[in-house]
Amino acid sequence: MKRIAASLMLAMSLCYTTSAVGADTHPFSIHDMLAMERIGDPQVSPDGSRIVFTLRTTDLEANRGRTDLWLVGSDGSGLRRLTSHPDGDFNPRWSTDGKDVYFLSTRSDASQVWRISVAGGEAQQVTHQPLDVGSLAISPTGTHLAISMEVYPDGASPQETRDRLDEIAARKASGQLFDKMFIRHWDTWKDGRRAHVFALPVSGGDAIDVMKGMDADCPTKPFGGPEDYTFTPDGKGIVFGARDVGRDEPWSTDFDLYVASIAGGVAPRCLTEANKAWDMAPTFSPDGKTLAYLAMERAGYESDRLRIILQEWPSGNSRTLAPNWDRSAGSITWSNDGGTLYATASNLGQRSLFAINVAVGTVTTVVKEGTVRAVGMAGERIMFSRDNLQSPVELFSIDTDGMNERAVTRINADKVAAARMGDYEQFTFLGWNDEKVYGYVVKPVDFDPSKKYPVAFLIHGGPQGSFGNDFHYRWNPQAYTGAGYAAVMVDFHGSTGYGQAFCDSIRGDWGGKPLVDLKKGLAAALNKYPWMDRDHVSALGASYGGYMINWIAGNWPNRFRCLINHDGNLDERMAYYDTEELWFPEWDHLGTPWDNPAGYARHNPIDHVKNWKTPMLVIHGAKDYRVVDTQGMSTFTALQRRGIPSKFLYFPDENHWVLSPANGVLWHETVIGWLDQWTK
Repeated sequence: MKRIAASLMLAMSLCYTTSAVGADTHPFSIHDMLAMERIGDPQVSPDGSRIVFTLRTTDLEANRGRTDLWLVGSDGSGLRRLTSHPDGDFNPRWSTDGKDVYFLSTRSDASQVWRISVAGGEAQQVTHQPLDVGSLAISPTGTHLAISMEVYPDGASPQETRDRLDEIAARKASGQLFDKMFIRHWDTWKDGRRAHVFALPVSGGDAIDVMKGMDADCPTKPFGGPEDYTFTPDGKGIVFGARDVGRDEPWSTDFDLYVASIAGGVAPRCLTEANKAWDMAPTFSPDGKTLAYLAMERAGYESDRLRIILQEWPSGNSRTLAPNWDRSAGSITWSNDGGTLYATASNLGQRSLFAINVAVGTVTTVVKEGTVRAVGMAGERIMFSRDNLQSPVELFSIDTDGMNERAVTRINADKVAAARMGDYEQFTFLGWNDEKVYGYVVKPVDFDPSKKYPVAFLIHGGPQGSFGNDFHYRWNPQAYTGAGYAAVMVDFHGSTGYGQAFCDSIRGDWGGKPLVDLKKGLAAALNKYPWMDRDHVSALGASYGGYMINWIAGNWPNRFRCLINHDGNLDERMAYYDTEELWFPEWDHLGTPWDNPAGYARHNPIDHVKNWKTPMLVIHGAKDYRVVDTQGMSTFTALQRRGIPSKFLYFPDENHWVLSPANGVLWHETVIGWLDQWTK
């Protein structure tokens, strides 16, 4: 406890020093990561002149983050705080006249909708619902709100759900009886409630459940938000995405789009019934004649390519835009004239911004480098947020032809300047089957080419993911380079952003092609960069990366000085029965373990424990229901029983990620300490 307290005091002093003494610099560390202010959810005003966004700051003493609303001109002028409240404000949305900003806040002891004038003054509470409001959208007419709340789907009103919750809380018995899955999902036990979208007048009135009776969630869980629903162009309906598949929910990816009247009384109508795979992210063209959305083709596969679908409104005739474009769109935004769709997509180790001509489907790159996140139209220019391996998210704008990029914010400029970071570069090599594979190297802080540096070999999760050009708040390679390590990251077969066939190739081959790529990638980096110390290399990863650490321990046991496994499976057979989203292992391992036991045995780390010899740090969170904590405990048991030096860091209050600031400090101290013990 003393160590944690000392770390927090050091972190607070570093935050003060960084902002107060701009000329002083120091190597990047977890304390700098926590000190960074995080820009999120930027929204351009209706006239394109201003941007409202959330800014998250970390309160280390309170061990929590909070978000406030900020305003900035689209040209970068007039940056100012719009709200400031200890409880935090989020999900900002402009009024249609651009004079007010609606947002969610917990300042009334519950999450409700508030409104504030951009001209100044105090915020006013808009809704007084008996339940927390989870997300918010504004109708194009400006007369109605769409909000989400967690309700019992068979209930008559939000108040009925509130009454039932109060009744349950008063019971002395604590048992829960289930008759179907999910029992729990991500980090939450299920209790029968569903996230439903409600419509209500801005001026006040009853909240109408537009999903009345549906045993489904919108926003989708666990990561959905207001992007999962939108008003129809006339403001009389809402299009939303949901998975209404009954008992098949844990093994189905059949998310559909529905349309419902804001007046209620009529069951929602499914717009995408023919597609049994994922449909999502509905957005209407400026003239209201076309609904664009993203869709997968293969049922049961959560990492299939997301294609862009254009559906005539309201006729329903549809077509795929740019069907031969071999990238998976992450988001889509209409141009002001409706002639172009701007799409973000993973792209060769970046998340780039593309312009797609709606008429003919030609694709051009607007912004290639870095990780592009939110996109919006600010007059005749494109507003976007972007981060990279040396900078957290900032706002930018660019001409529609990809020229004249300008910075709109420099929120973290002083903090970035104060924390010395390692330079990075991308490299390629011939991996499995002599196919081109990409990776990144980040040099140690204060790099000296005449020295030899130990190596931290980072392995990403997913496995359909990427260690790309972004500023990560949990697995940031700068935390290792600041501690004197070279960081190496390889986007092995199965990674996203290199074409769908490359992503698909990991199916049924978790320990095959990726391990070949990791071996060849590490060898390529060591040969290309002679300043790396090939005799002092460690490997670490989380989720699938944690699985790979266990696989490496038994199938590449002589390479590394030490290993670090965060939330990784030991036994793929048992992991199937422990987890929640069953479509994932059923796709990747080619069926269920009773129909295809060989698929779960082919690359199962537990069958190679006899070969383990490398010291390993194991980390797990108790609220991780994706990769359950007994997998980490079993890994530690195997290490201890075999007499292998090992430690187990357990977080009783964390899920698949480590989110609290104090736990983040402890995590990094423990991980860097383990690397130092065995690798330096």
